[in-house]
Parts: sequence; structure tokens; C-alpha cells
Amino acid sequence: MSDPEPELEIVHLLRAVTVELGAHSARFAQRNGMHPTDVRALIALMDAARAGEATTAGHLGAALGLNSAGTTALVDRLERAGHVRRVRDERDRRRVTVEVDERAVALGWSHFGPLIGRAVELLRGYDERELAAIRGFLTGVREAAADDGREPRHNEPG
Repeated sequence: MSDPEPELEIVHLLRAVTVELGAHSARFAQRNGMHPTDVRALIALMDAARAGEATTAGHLGAALGLNSAGTTALVDRLERAGHVRRVRDERDRRRVTVEVDERAVALGWSHFGPLIGRAVELLRGYDERELAAIRGFLTGVREAAADDGREPRHNEPG
């Protein structure tokens, strides 16, 4: 068997990283009596908060691919566990957003913090050009995965 192409070797390494990250996340969920979707929801909510975006239950459900009943059950479960809270919008009292509780953030940092710290330390070993290449590669892979890996058809724009 010949040595794989360097590009394919990196793709296989990315797959292995994805598997390990999934296992790391699953251990967090199991240790804390959560479903993997609960962890995905908390990550989505924290990403939205970091981007300065308020998230309604409807937006959260759409991001996770859940129907209305599944989203309600998810938010209810996370709220009962003290991981999130529902907050009425100050300007439109009919609008309710979902926010991650600080205790959930602390719980997440206790598990994921060491991994994040190691990743940051690794990245500090790269110069700006290398970081731009890494960022560009990961962004492209993320976009491909979000698009189910489909290439545009000849009659589709893009």
C-alpha cells in the first residue's frame, strides 16, 4: 500500500479529530446526565451570545434540526437542569429568548477548558500566515459539511 496523498492524510486526520472531539463531548454529556443534543444546544447558544445574537427557541430548534415539540422539550429539560433560562425581550414582551446560565458555562469550562487551553497553546506556535491558512481550511471544511458536502450542480449558481 502506498503512502496516501498529503491532502488525503490531512482529511483522515481531521476525521480522527472529529471522532475524538465527539467522544470528548459525549463524555461530558454522560457525566452530567445530558443528551448529546443538550450539549449541541448549549454550544449553539454560547456561539450566538459570543456573536451578540439573541436566540429564540425557534431559532435554536432550526439550528439543531428539531421540530417545535422537540425544541420545547429540549429547552424545558435544560431549564430544569439550571443550564438555561428563558428571558422576555425588554422591547417586545411576547418575544422570549433562551440564554445559557453562568453555571452551565462554568461546568463546560471545567470539562472543555483544558482541551481549549491546549489548542490555544498549539495555535500560538504558528505565525499569522499559517493561522490564516488553518482558519481558511477549517472554514472551508465547515461550509462543505454544512452543505452536506455537495458540489454545486452546473445549473445552480455558485
